[in-house]
Amino acid sequence: MEQRKLLRVLAGETVFPPPVWLMRQAGRYLPEYREVRAKAGSFLDLCYNPELATEVTLQPIRRFGFDASILFSDILVIPDALKRNVRFVQGEGPMMDPIAPHEIAGLDPSHADTHLAPVIATVARIRAALPDETALIGFCGAPWTVATYMIAGHGTPTQAPARLFGYEHPEAMDELLMLLAEMSADYLARQLQAGADCVQIFDSWSGVLDEASFERFAIAPVRHLVQRLRAMVPNAKIIGFPKGAGAFLDTYREKTGVDALGLDWGVPFEQARRLQKGGAVQGNLDPLRLIAGGRALEDGVNAILDQLGDGPLVFNLGHGITPDAPITHVEHLMRLVRQRAS
Repeated sequence: MEQRKLLRVLAGETVFPPPVWLMRQAGRYLPEYREVRAKAGSFLDLCYNPELATEVTLQPIRRFGFDASILFSDILVIPDALKRNVRFVQGEGPMMDPIAPHEIAGLDPSHADTHLAPVIATVARIRAALPDETALIGFCGAPWTVATYMIAGHGTPTQAPARLFGYEHPEAMDELLMLLAEMSADYLARQLQAGADCVQIFDSWSGVLDEASFERFAIAPVRHLVQRLRAMVPNAKIIGFPKGAGAFLDTYREKTGVDALGLDWGVPFEQARRLQKGGAVQGNLDPLRLIAGGRALEDGVNAILDQLGDGPLVFNLGHGITPDAPITHVEHLMRLVRQRAS
């Protein structure tokens, strides 16, 4: 069997047209997802139900034929495994009990393997059901991003509670981040062992950090995560997605050890081409172009292919697909990428 296109690109090969997948490709923009979600119970119930989570993971593959599938789950299953009372509130998003500095030493990861076993079962089911040519991506949240929710108890516009926590309690923050890094490495290793081809680390909130904090809270724990993961799975292929990292992206791959860099839509092509000289890049279409469709979508797709198509590229959005993205526009995106002559 020819190696899956995504893995060829992650190994540094140029493939044209490039492999395509979209962050949050299984989600509310699909009517078949909404139908499953309605009967699943809570959002976490869906994440922990291997049959239903497999079904929603496969839905966009059946509909669009993406080159890669990504496990349907959530980054907050890790704090849920730590018994932080995670719940998803309609109209408000994820909520949990905010953690205080003195509570960190008492966090108990010993039951995480059992708690997360349904997710690992989902990975195995997805791999068994996917077409041979379709790659399977596992994932976790980066320690910093997961910690921001644990500290505030919910999402915030600039993650000020977590940033302040890091300034006022740096040792407690380091302890929390290292625990999350180790748990996440173990979790990703189990995903790879269950059939995932590669994994992605989502650092959705790295863009709020200053230079020193980025080194301490974004780089250091991800480096620890990557090293621990590679000790268990030596050939693990890893995509790092530090959203909003800007100039800090230039050394992120070298400092963390990830294979590929996920780029948000704010990364200029000049920087993206420079980053691509060091290995694969992934991205970076503005998700709003997908909503707009027409010329905005065509110009965005063509610019990425023109600027980055002659190097190792995984075509993706610069962040997740939104619930109001029209299905016809996703179909058009796939035609634009797939029908380009090399």
